[in-house]
Order: sequence, then structure tokens, then C-alpha cells
Amino acid sequence: MISVSGIRGVVGKSLTPENLTAFTMAFATWIRRRKQALNPGSTAKPKIVIGRDSRPTGGVITGLVSNALSLCGCDVVDVGMTTTPTVEIATAGEGADGGLIVTASHNPVEWNALKMLNEKGEFLTAPDVDELLAILKETEKESARWDGIGSLTANGGWDAVHIERILKLSCVNRDLIESMNFRVLIDAVEGAGSFIVPELCRKLGIREIKTLACEGTGVFPRNPEPVEENLRQTMEILSSESCDFGIIVDPDVDRLALVCEDGTLFGEEYTLVACADFYLKHHKGAVVNNLSSSRALSDIARRHEVECFSAKVGEANVTEVMKEKGAVIGGEGNGGVILPELHYGRDALAGIALFLQAFAEWKSATGGTLSGFRKTFPDYFMSKKKVELESLTKEALARIFDAVAASHPEAACNRLDGLKLDFASSWAHLRPSNTEPIVRIYTEATTQEEADALADAFIEEIRTASTPGNRA
Repeated sequence: MISVSGIRGVVGKSLTPENLTAFTMAFATWIRRRKQALNPGSTAKPKIVIGRDSRPTGGVITGLVSNALSLCGCDVVDVGMTTTPTVEIATAGEGADGGLIVTASHNPVEWNALKMLNEKGEFLTAPDVDELLAILKETEKESARWDGIGSLTANGGWDAVHIERILKLSCVNRDLIESMNFRVLIDAVEGAGSFIVPELCRKLGIREIKTLACEGTGVFPRNPEPVEENLRQTMEILSSESCDFGIIVDPDVDRLALVCEDGTLFGEEYTLVACADFYLKHHKGAVVNNLSSSRALSDIARRHEVECFSAKVGEANVTEVMKEKGAVIGGEGNGGVILPELHYGRDALAGIALFLQAFAEWKSATGGTLSGFRKTFPDYFMSKKKVELESLTKEALARIFDAVAASHPEAACNRLDGLKLDFASSWAHLRPSNTEPIVRIYTEATTQEEADALADAFIEEIRTASTPGNRA
């Protein structure tokens, strides 16, 4: 799977030493050419930061990739097992020309991936990826002579830097958070957040922390995607432990989910909503989400009298629109918060800080619980489903989406990213995944039953439109 989210696959099947090496060499070539374009005449070796999540395959893949980069004439700085946003910050902080993150994010343990960053520590754009793929097809890749190979060094200090920068955010008040005497459960699903998330919470003033799956083994005890069907055990444990709330992150810590004191899910869609509502009180400006995100963010934007824009799904796409519109906060409805004050990348650690501050301020004024805080936001219900098809070519999908759109003339149609149909009180977004060979179906309505029924109806429409007798 190749996209602005990087390249990913199942280790030993689609992700092999051969294609890892080929992509690494192509990336090194892309970085070298970009460095020369940005700094004409420079003879310095390209510098690349690399980090990984906790997956058992991460260490050997990092070793393979680091050595391939060195043999291509790049100096490599290994920041170790850490979060995706930490590698992004380190790439810019090291003055590097690019970065690589060995992580398959929310995919199961048998998957791994390379997420690719530019010199700003930001994901490659779609045109950047096209350039990289063109290089991949070149018969001769650039590599170094024996006396021109790059160095390999390690720097494990970026977790502390990341935490310190979050503590210095303009609207974070540690004393207020500490005064709430919060008791919190943290579930890091044995991922890269196993140590940095509890440490951040301690530094932010959480009184008592209970941890679940925070040993950093990389062997996930459940499906690591932080959605409700995968979090039921965590939700049960939290309510039995009498915690004020729960914090759940995915393996590379760019997504944040929250659980209320009564064991109900705050809702991953509402992570960004709650953080944006709080941040806009301190910093006025536009907000951005993606086309698959809740309408609740638009409602919050109207409440603060600012504009809300939607981008194609994918962090690089969202950040591109954020820069274009001068947005002060944005992200994706999967629990990803992007805070330009810190950096342009989804960052669950930044989300934790903003959420803690928002809830602490509300709780200090009302004495209420997190479930009560959740009720202060617009109430929508979302269904997230998927369907596998025999053919996922662009042409086949275009025909399917044409047929589905034609069946709904009453809806506002958006073809920016797959097909989005906006109805009066609901919407549906159908799009091919950036990370799996599936079509995702996201729907939102005013009740869960309506959202589920809408998703099921569109799954049936997709299957009907994809049958040979119905193809246009």
C-alpha cells in the first residue's frame, strides 16, 4: 500500500527486504535531489532521522533501512523507539533533510511500514510521493562510494524534548490540572506510548496513574486501532478502577481516544472537537478536519465565529489545507489533533495536554464528570464500516461511485476524495483506504441506528454497483 501515509504491508509477504531496500534507496535519492534543489551547490551529506514503534519487527527493519541509507551516502540519526510525532519534531530539531518512521500505526502486529517525512518533519505530499515513485522505477539508484558512506548515530533524548515543548504550550496550566487530583487509566496497547504517555501525564500534574498494556513489548493484546469495538475490555477495567477517565493511544501515538468515568467512550471523533473548542477560546482562527470527520467541528467553529474547512483524508492533506487557510488547529476525526503552535503533525501527546486543560477548566467551574463534559458538545452518531471488493482499480471505483451518486440526486455530492454525499441531517463518505485494500464507509446521523442503517445501505449499493451486470 503506497500513499501520503507512506508504504506499508505484511512483513514477509508484501513488505520484504527487497522492497524495503528499494523504497529506502528511492527515498534517499529523493532526499538528495530535494536537498540540492533547496541548497544549490551544497556538498554536505543528506541527514535523515529514523525512529520506530515497538513492533517486534521494528528493530531489524530499522537496522536494514539505516544501513541502506548510510550506503546511499546519508548520515542517519536513530532516535530509537518513540512516537511518530516525536520523530517529526526530531527531524526538524536535528536540522535533518528528512525522516523515516518504522510503524504501521493502527494496523495489526504482522504489519509494518515506512512513513516518510520531509525536512520540516512533515509527511510527503501527493506530488512528493509521485516523484518518489518515479525514482523507484529508475533502473539506476544513487549509492555512495566506499569513502562516501554516511554515519550512524543515536540520540534518545527527543522524548524529553517533546514533553518539555508540550509543557510550554501557551494555554497549558499545570497547576490547575494538578489541583483536580485526577485518577487516570492509560492504555498504550504495548506501543510506543508505553513510557512517554505516563511520563507526560505525570509532568502535567496527574495525581494517580494506572497503566494497562504499557510495557512496550509491541505484542498488542487486542486490535490496536482505538475504536469502540476494540476498547470494551479497557472500558470495563476503567469503570471498575473508579478512575476519572481513561487515555488510550494507538501504537505510534498520533491518535487519542478517551473513556469517561462511567466506562462509556468519549468518542474518538470528539477528541478533536473538545480540543478545538478549548483552543479557540485562546486562539481565534480557522479549523480544518477531513471529509470523514464529524459535523460537530463545524458546529464548534460556528460557535466561535470562525471558518471550518475539510480536506481529503490523510495527515499531509489536512496540513496542506491548514497552511493554506491559516488554521490554528485541525486534525482528523480518528482522534488525531494537529497543533501548528507545536508542529504540523497529528500528535496524541498534544491532544492529551489540550484535553486535560479543557476538562480541568470545565470541572473547576462545574464539579462535573467527563461524561457530563461530553454532553456540552453537539451530539452526532457515526458508523465506520468497510467492504472488500475483487477489483479496487481507480477506474472500477470511479464507475461504482458514479452509480451510487446517480442514485442520490437529493444529496450534495463531493468527489474530492472518493464520494461524499451530504444529506439534510446526515452524510456518507465512501473512499478507498490509504492503508488497506478496502473501501471505507463512514456515515453520520442524529441517532446510532440511523447511522448504522445508512452505512449498511451504502455497502449494499457498492456491492450491487460492483457486480459485472451493473457496471457502467
